[in-house]
This record gives sequence, structure tokens and C-alpha cells, in this order.
Amino acid sequence: MTEDERARAVQAVRALARASRVLERASSELNLAHYRVLSAVAAGDGRASRVAARLALGKPTVSAAVDALCRRGLLTRVAETDDQRAVALSLTVSGRSLLDRVEDEMVARIRSLSARTPDPEQLIESLGWIGGAIDEAHAERIAAG
Repeated sequence: MTEDERARAVQAVRALARASRVLERASSELNLAHYRVLSAVAAGDGRASRVAARLALGKPTVSAAVDALCRRGLLTRVAETDDQRAVALSLTVSGRSLLDRVEDEMVARIRSLSARTPDPEQLIESLGWIGGAIDEAHAERIAAG
């Protein structure tokens, strides 16, 4: 990697770190950690262990977030019929509503920022590619055991 390529990559890393803070500030109702858990459950990761793996977080961290979200009435736990020790997580109506509101606020913020770039739609698409790359790397880690 050339010095120029490294400098551009460092600039991208710093921008993503700052963008995460911008997104967190977009909502006063939900912190970014709780958003990540709600969005993972909404995407179909119904077990806390899967949420932890997908988000690369420790199980105690996810358990604390799940407890807080359940106390707020945003998530529910339901025992799975095939494994009484396993618990399925699902969004409540309030959880779905809050997630939708928060994502609308985040989308508005990211759209506002992307409008300041030379190619707003390319930026949005590229950020989506990063999400796909993260999912692919996660699947490879799981397959490797």
C-alpha cells in the first residue's frame, strides 16, 4: 500500500467513526448500541447469541442491552418450543415503531450529508457495500468455526 493509499484509507476510517457519532446523535430515543441490537433482531437474528456474533459483541454486552430493551417494552423474549433453554427475541409493536422512527431520522441525516458529496447516490450505494462485506466476513468466520 502506498503512502497515499494509506492516507485515504485512514481518512475513510476516521470519517466512518465520525459518521457513527452523527448517526447516534440523530436520535435522542435510542443509543447506537441499542439500535444495533434492535436492527439485528429486526433483520432476523432472533437469538441473543446470534446477535452477539453478528455484531461482534460479547454475550454479556448483548444480554445487558436485551435486558434494557425488554424493560423499555421494545423487545420480548419467548422460549423456543424445540429448545427450552433457547429464547427467541422479537420486536414489540413499540420496538418496531421506535426502530422505524430512528431509522427515518438516521436516513435523513445520512442523506443530508451525502448531498454534500460529489456523488450522493454512489456514496449511499458504497456504504451498503460495506454492510454486505461485513455480512460476508461474518459468514466466513462462522463457517471456519
